Amino acid sequence: MLTNERYELILNLLTEKKTVKIQELVDATSASESTIRRDLNDLEDLNKLDRIHGGATISERITKELSISDKASKNLQEKIQLATYAASFVQDGDCIFLDAGTTTLQMIPYLKNKKVTVVTNGLTHVDSLMEYEITTYLTGGYIKSRTRALVGPQTIQTLGDYQFDKCFLGVNGFHLEIGYTTPDPEEAAVKRLASTLSRKTYVVTDHSKYNKVSFATIMPLDKAVLIVSDFEKQAINLLEQKTTVKVGKS
Repeated sequence: MLTNERYELILNLLTEKKTVKIQELVDATSASESTIRRDLNDLEDLNKLDRIHGGATISERITKELSISDKASKNLQEKIQLATYAASFVQDGDCIFLDAGTTTLQMIPYLKNKKVTVVTNGLTHVDSLMEYEITTYLTGGYIKSRTRALVGPQTIQTLGDYQFDKCFLGVNGFHLEIGYTTPDPEEAAVKRLASTLSRKTYVVTDHSKYNKVSFATIMPLDKAVLIVSDFEKQAINLLEQKTTVKVGKS
């Protein structure tokens, strides 16, 4: 079993059980105890779990999700600049998915003259989309109070009815090895499905999310074009080895 496959299995077991013992992981992966201990240490370094005596547990700091108002106020000017740049990739007549992120919300004013159709799972997006008279479809699903995102089986079922030219996703972290992540597995599932239904996927995020890892993996870096604010050239060079990077200048 490859390292990334072990990581995924370990994190899936943690999602299910909240706490796992080393011997459980040895049995599940057929790896040695020393390998599992090394994996747990690596995942703890990535803030994916907390080590405890004889095993691991989910950390509260990993699963905590900021509210939509908390997110909206962070790096706002940077998000607006990124959103303007991201909107430039949308063409007249496109059918696009905008997920419930605060950066994707900032894209909406720059779509008003594009004659696009938007599908979204973001309740926060609806007023702005209506204000700019953009043709909009809202997914069904369970409403998350903190992020005002629609998630769950109904959201997944609704999304399956669409095909997108492009989708634009926000993330809580992007990491060279782990990929794109978010705290909530249900939101990760929505983002992942929207990407598979789209001809092209863009992840729009500010530079502060670099090398950050949240609990739920969305997809590897190479599955999306990364639109990110300008930051260290060395980091950009490393990212370009994994995926296409579009740098929005500040």
